[in-house]
Amino acid sequence: QVQLVESGGGLVQAGGSLRLSCAASGRAFSTIAMGWFRQAPGKEREFLASITWSGTNTYYADSVKGRFTISRDNAKNTVILSLQMNSLKPEDTAVYYCAGSSSSRFGGLPRGEQDFDSWGQGTQVTVSS
Repeated sequence: QVQLVESGGGLVQAGGSLRLSCAASGRAFSTIAMGWFRQAPGKEREFLASITWSGTNTYYADSVKGRFTISRDNAKNTVILSLQMNSLKPEDTAVYYCAGSSSSRFGGLPRGEQDFDSWGQGTQVTVSS
């Protein structure tokens, strides 16, 4: 059973930091690219960052570049995908999702929602002003 479970969300003041984690199990997540998205109330889901299967290459949306860092740990059977979020702003408030891209096996750096086919249930991040 494919499973992506996010954790680490919560309430933080503007300027603060949070670290999100996503435990990915049930398929060969260690061989595919993964990414983070978010969706604020009343808005479409927004791509944030992606990382290749090996962790060698990353790509960020302009809205989070320089503030967020994506990383992954493939060492164990369950892949751990992380998103370190610094200098948080109220506009970062959203539900955050991790995702996997089976079309990017052993290569590729997907950047669009259509490129991802496995999704977690999301974790809420609220940034107060």
